[in-house]
Amino acid sequence: MVTYIGYDFKVSPINPGNEILIAELGSIGFESFVETEDGLLAYINKDEWFENILDEVYILNNDEFSISYSFKDIEQVNWNEEWEKNFEAIEVDGVCTVRAPFHDTPKTEFDIVIEPKMSFGTGHHETTHMMIQHLLKMDLEGKKTLDMGCGTAVLAILAEKMGAQPIDAIDIDNWCYLNSLENAERNNCKHITVYEGDASLLKGRAYELIIANINRNILLRDIPVYVKSLRKEGVLLLSGFYKEDLDQVKERCAEFSLKFVENLEKNHWVAAKFLF
Repeated sequence: MVTYIGYDFKVSPINPGNEILIAELGSIGFESFVETEDGLLAYINKDEWFENILDEVYILNNDEFSISYSFKDIEQVNWNEEWEKNFEAIEVDGVCTVRAPFHDTPKTEFDIVIEPKMSFGTGHHETTHMMIQHLLKMDLEGKKTLDMGCGTAVLAILAEKMGAQPIDAIDIDNWCYLNSLENAERNNCKHITVYEGDASLLKGRAYELIIANINRNILLRDIPVYVKSLRKEGVLLLSGFYKEDLDQVKERCAEFSLKFVENLEKNHWVAAKFLF
């Protein structure tokens, strides 16, 4: 039986504290989250845990937030039951709905049905929400697309529904890989190919649109790889970083002839658009 470490975080202010905390914990190996009235429950496989795992979590050292926590061993968690109790459908700009199979069918133009399980990318987090907004403003018909760090594949699924094809969806995490396969099939996607791996898989590939919603450090490292895989006049959408990191990301992109177009901002998070 897999044993987990369960953390009980008390967060103030809870919004956007919970969202920031979820993103940071997800990037260091935490696999599932349940929001509570005063904070967040977070779970990590005990084999992935170590004593100082929270030392580099930015929000815990940010004076804008007051966060305390306790943790203990958890023998077994019914993840599906937990997220089903807390997962609500979201609607983006009245055009796109991201929901679970047990939600009613919406009247929006784009209806995406996912089962996130342990994967990141339900649309609830600001970065995914803003990436959806960017995509909704674009003409994706026939665009060869990459969803890098695909999580649940929600962005790849939306891209196909908007006419993009073919689409590659890549994630280094096995849970995300399996979840993306399941979600692509659930949404009757015919043009999405899911891969388990990192940016090394991009060698020899070329795209007209690259979507990368990961984190600042990985983005800064992999931007040169993305550029090599981006066709002339292609679009690069980047998110997973804070407002204060935008200048650094823009400078890194400029080194490789990427032109900054615009950015969206929500609760300290940023999603930026660049043109090659």
